[in-house]
Parts: sequence; structure tokens; C-alpha cells
Amino acid sequence: MKNVEKYARGYYMPPQTSLKWTQKEYVTEAPIWCSVDLRDGNQALIVPMNLEEKLEYFKVLVDIGFKEIEVGFPAASETEFTFLRTLIEQNLIPDDVTIQVLTQSREHIIRKTFDSLKGAHKAVVHLYNSTSLAQREQVFRKSKEEIIEIAVTGAKLVKQCAEETEGNFQFEYSPESFTGTEIEFALEICNKVLDVWQPTAENPVIINLPATVSMSMPHVYASQIEYMSENLSYRDNVILSVHPHNDRGTGVADAELGMLAGAQRVEGTLFGNGERTGNVDVVTLALNMYSHGVDPKLNFDNLPEILAVYERLTKMRVSERHPYGGELVFTAFSGSHQDAIAKGMKWREEEDRQHWSVPYLLIDPKDIGRQYEGDIIRINSQSGKGGIGYVLHQKYGLDLPAKMREHFGYVVKNVSDHQQKELMAEEIYDIFKNEYVNLRTPVEFVKYRIKEDDNEFETIVTIRVNGEAKEIVGNGNGRLDAISNALQTELGFDYSDLLYTEHALETGSKSQAVSYIGIKATNGTSYWGCGIDADIMVSSVKALFSAVNHLIAE
Repeated sequence: MKNVEKYARGYYMPPQTSLKWTQKEYVTEAPIWCSVDLRDGNQALIVPMNLEEKLEYFKVLVDIGFKEIEVGFPAASETEFTFLRTLIEQNLIPDDVTIQVLTQSREHIIRKTFDSLKGAHKAVVHLYNSTSLAQREQVFRKSKEEIIEIAVTGAKLVKQCAEETEGNFQFEYSPESFTGTEIEFALEICNKVLDVWQPTAENPVIINLPATVSMSMPHVYASQIEYMSENLSYRDNVILSVHPHNDRGTGVADAELGMLAGAQRVEGTLFGNGERTGNVDVVTLALNMYSHGVDPKLNFDNLPEILAVYERLTKMRVSERHPYGGELVFTAFSGSHQDAIAKGMKWREEEDRQHWSVPYLLIDPKDIGRQYEGDIIRINSQSGKGGIGYVLHQKYGLDLPAKMREHFGYVVKNVSDHQQKELMAEEIYDIFKNEYVNLRTPVEFVKYRIKEDDNEFETIVTIRVNGEAKEIVGNGNGRLDAISNALQTELGFDYSDLLYTEHALETGSKSQAVSYIGIKATNGTSYWGCGIDADIMVSSVKALFSAVNHLIAE
């Protein structure tokens, strides 16, 4: 890569070691969640949502369980202002939900923000101004003292307007571009704002430390958060919040380590929508906790439905490999993966297992509304016998013997390879039926009669060869053995190692029997057949004829 020398680390480490968070194993309880989909996420859409769409999205967020929702930047546009007034005037905000609005530290914006909030039963007023060295030098061309004055002046006006406006208000402050701000200066400016607002246990202040631009590895962000957590004034009355963006692809890691380091609150969006590479993905963050046995206090038990609404309202698309929500994230095409999953699922069925531990599946897909059928195992030329057998078993109740699964696996892979496509369950079932089930050419089974004498069996089998009916006779130590001997004598074929399994097959209200038979020719080649019939003996005979027809055809 050229020009590497032009890039320098633009973040700032704390002046003292802040690594207590490294001694914690995982996040043990859910944070306070604040959805910023309707503000930060909405402003990042190519076409922002209209009023009706925002109202529908707000309801989705409420149904998921968000108790704090940033509904917009009401001073930014008429749509934003109208949306907030609609929520308040039509009493659409549940009593246990707090709305949040964003405002710059500018007088006319603060005053319009409070105009939009009149009558709100509870709202967070989120004040921010940018504090990073780059912003101070290049954008505002102001000193640290002048930047502090912007924040303090805004904080005073917010407090004044709250006292003058009907409603119940909580305050939040963000040193925007925190990650590019000298850590001691970030602490100083936050404490100056806290001095103005004087937080109490009854009305704590939110200090939000955004990775407005993610600039460091996640452990650096965690150390910054821990330093701030341990040095903020009024700490017992401060709710420490993080708002990670995903510029380096580490938004989730930043949030997780930030919580280990003392963050009590997380601002993010569904599926990570937001400016540039987006915000932290709340779905991923919450379900990561869930995978550790921690209740995230958000309900994603019907994630496909949430995803569908999200894509429809935002016009954004969740990729196939997106954690948890993507179409293919629980899907295995690899043969070895499929085999392990199929065996793991069977192991769970054998007895009641308390903890989920199926190979390759972090959580049970059904817990978030995904279906095993078509979600877990999908078949292409890379698939193996385990996955193909699993599809037949789950969808059609067919439990193939291990050796037959292996044989059929090669058949299916060959079809997929030649057609160069994924095969659906129905196509796999059709291949199975055409390849193995009740085959009638060149020799067709018609009927049989059995005579038993002192455990010796004689059979007369009616068959049809090339359309011509005839009877053949055989003897053996069982019904199937006698029929097999009749076939070998009549047709002049020798085979051995008759392998046989069977089970009941439920299809609607009718119960049928399924039989699988494998035979081995004198050259060592194995041939398989399957018979399906209401009569278990007939299904066995049909399976035998199917296997023999394969032998004859070769």
C-alpha cells in the first residue's frame, strides 16, 4: 500500500493504566438500550422515512422492548418536528418508554427542540458539541476554553428551557468525536457540564462517549471508557453511555468491551444502520449476550419478521452473512459441517439436553424465529451425506441407513455439480424417488405367495419383465430370503450381504412402511433400493426389486 506514512494514530490513551475490564469474562447484564434508528439511522438513509413510516418503525421498536428511543433531531426539518409532535399529541408513547431528542449546543436549535417537546411525559434532551483536536483546529478554529464555553452555555440554556417547558426532562451530554479528543480534555468538559446540571439519584445525567469515528482497536476504547468511568464527577448519579460507530468494523467489540469497562447504556440501531459504515448493531450485541445465557431485555424471537419490516421501511438490505439476521448465517453447505450438525441435532433429540451445544450453531435458530427446514442445511455440490440425509429425514421422514446416505450423497452432489445450482428439498426428494423408490424396470414386482413348512419358506413371485408376466419360485429361511433366492435363480445374478432396515413413515393420516435394502454384487459394488407401501413386507420386496434393478442396469 502506498502513502502509509501519511496515517498516524489520532486517538489518545488515558494518562494512567485502565485495564480492570480485562479481568471480566463477559457482559453479565443487559445495558440500558437506546435505539437511535429514527435519528442517526434515519439521517443515513438515501431516502429518509416519512411520517407514516417513522410511526410504524417507532411501534416496532416499542414491541421489541426498547425503553429509550431517540426519535429525531426536531430542529432539523419539519418532518422531524411533526413526527415528535404527533407522538406526543396522539399519546403514542407508552408510559414506560422515554423518548430522546438531539440538539446542538446552539441557542435557536435548543429553543426549537424544547418547543417540540411540550407536554412530553418524559424525554431525554441530548446536547452535544464536537471536542476533538481535528474539529477544534480545522472546523471551529477554537481553543479548548472556547469549546468548553460552547458546552457550558448550551447546558445552562437546556436547564433553563427545561424549567420553563411543560414536561419531564432528563439531560444527556456527548463530547462528539470523543475518540479523537485528548482524554483529559474530554473528562474536563464532561465535568464542566455536570457542574451545570448537578445530577441527582432521582434525576441522573447521561454522559455519552461516542466513537463518532472509530479510530483505535477496541481495547483502547475500553481503556478510555474505564478512565472516564473512574474519574467523572458525580459518578453515582451519572449513567455512562457509549455510542460506537463501525468505521473499523469493530462497533460490536467496542460496545462489548466498553460495557466491561463501565458503560451502563448503549446507543445503537437495528442491524447497524448509520452514517458511513454504520452504528453498533444492537441485534448482534443483544444476541451475543443471549448466546452467553444473559437476557438482553430485548425481544428478537421473531427476527425474520423484524428484518422484513426493517428492509421495507429503510430500503436497506441485510446481507446474507449478517450475524443472526442474514439468510445464510445458520446454513451449512459443507459436508463435514452438515454431518456434525445433523448428529448434534439427533443427539439433542435422544434425551432432554439443558444446554445448547450443537456444533457450528451458536444459538438455536428457532429461538429467534428461524426454521430448521431450509435454514440450517442447504444442499449443493459441496454438501455431504449427513446434510442430505438430514434434509430427507426432517422434511420427509426418511431415515436412510448410513451406507445408503453415503451412496445417495454422491448422487445428489453429482446432480448439483452438473446443474451448477443449489438443490431444494423437493428436488432432493424427487432425485431419491427416481433413483431408489419402487423401481419397476427392467423387472417389475407384481405379487407373491408364501408357503411355510418348519421354518422353511417357499415363494411363488409374479414378476413382469419387459411387459411380460411370469412366475418364479424360490426357497429360503425367511420370506424375503426366499424371494431374493427366486430372483437370483431366475435372473442369473449373484449378490450377497443383504442389508435391510425399515421404519414407519407418517404421511398425513396414513401410515406407510419404508424399507431400505442394500446388496453387494460379486465384483464388490453395492446397490441400494427403497420400497414404500402400506404393508411392511411388500415395502421390503419393493426395496429388494429396486436394488436388483440397479444391479441389472449396470
